[in-house]
Amino acid sequence: MSSSIIPTLKYDDAETAIEWLCQAFGFEKHLVVPGEAGVIHHAQLTLNGGMIMVGSARNTPFDQLQKTPRAVGGIGTQSPYIIIDDVDAHCSRAANAGAEIVMRPEDQDHGGRLYSCRDPEGHLWNFGSYDPWR
Repeated sequence: MSSSIIPTLKYDDAETAIEWLCQAFGFEKHLVVPGEAGVIHHAQLTLNGGMIMVGSARNTPFDQLQKTPRAVGGIGTQSPYIIIDDVDAHCSRAANAGAEIVMRPEDQDHGGRLYSCRDPEGHLWNFGSYDPWR
């Protein structure tokens, strides 16, 4: 399965963020392109057939268009929704790894179960069992 829509996120410490995303959320490294002094030029992480792209916040033309939550006062401007099977177990895993749970697991009116959390750099993540393709 491949996806034609792949969210991208910038991190102040992308190297640490990648390890955390793998531990807390279950992502796997597909490709990591490191640079000097801990900079990550580009990384691709996969989970359940989906992908996100991650990179270090730097001073490039693209970085003038996309900022980290910390750079804009701690508020995210987008948030990925990732389909998972066991919402409660995933939430516990994320919380144990230090995720800030901002919305506890809850059944949704439109079906499925959902929780939301922030990672250590403030990106908002949503994980749920509702699959709009089914």
